[in-house]
Amino acid sequence: MKQRLVDAGFGLGWAMVKRLPEPVARGAFTAAADFVWWRHGGGVRQLEANLRRVLPDADDAAIRRVSRQGMRSYLRYFQEAFRLPVWKRDAIVDGMSIAHYDRLEKASALGKGVIFALPHMGNWDLAGASITVRGYPFTTVAERLKPESLYERFLEYRQSLGMEVLPLTGGDGNTFGTLARRLRQGRLICLLADRDLTRSGIPVDFFGEETRMPAGPAALSLQTGAALIPVTLAYRKKSGIHATLHPVVEIPADGDRKAKIAAMTQGVADAFADGIRGNPEDWHMLQRLWLSDLDAARRARIEGGAA
Repeated sequence: MKQRLVDAGFGLGWAMVKRLPEPVARGAFTAAADFVWWRHGGGVRQLEANLRRVLPDADDAAIRRVSRQGMRSYLRYFQEAFRLPVWKRDAIVDGMSIAHYDRLEKASALGKGVIFALPHMGNWDLAGASITVRGYPFTTVAERLKPESLYERFLEYRQSLGMEVLPLTGGDGNTFGTLARRLRQGRLICLLADRDLTRSGIPVDFFGEETRMPAGPAALSLQTGAALIPVTLAYRKKSGIHATLHPVVEIPADGDRKAKIAAMTQGVADAFADGIRGNPEDWHMLQRLWLSDLDAARRARIEGGAA
């Protein structure tokens, strides 16, 4: 029943929000964000626990201020997601400014493909639509949500923005191979890469504590020679987002495959930390991330699997 209600809510959002005047939609989602923040439920409390790692010198009042901005940023993402399918092409292009765009152009010119690794920041769907209309159609991977109808809604939505979307699970069983083929065709792939609390996650130091991040971006770069570029996003004050393309994470000259993947994943984590530190309110991490926040049993399973 809960899954059906969530699916119905998203369906109503895509049907109705795009018909509302922009100021009305923005005001409604801001009010909803403030209400959720005021209730101070589990998601907001976890967001604040995460922000304390990012802002170690901030007092409780400062953390509360940033978490309120964070909830507004998080709900702004959904408000824009419901409206984005009806945005005009020029509005999508103008909706994202890009720092160091030349890094994409130079890497793409090599013909080996490009990998964008992103954290959950700002509006990654707007970023994807904007980079597509700039002439870089890309492939990404999406978690298979429940119920299936909700996954299909997000699949249709992202395909309407020009993305090729592969399922994380339940596809042909060779998502990694498909991504590698796209890179060998010289294409761009974009992967959310700031959380993987599974046995296959790569240990990284993130804001001074251990967590796990996906091995996929580094492994694909190592296998195909594609350039691995971390990208962080932040909302602009009035409208749109700003993307920062960080320096290419180079493949280490020494070490075996496992060591190279670990070093490259740490490089991605360091770039994410730089971007998040500058715009903590736009990092939408309302889940547990650091191993020290997990219960002992789950932490033991993760660490045992990594070993």
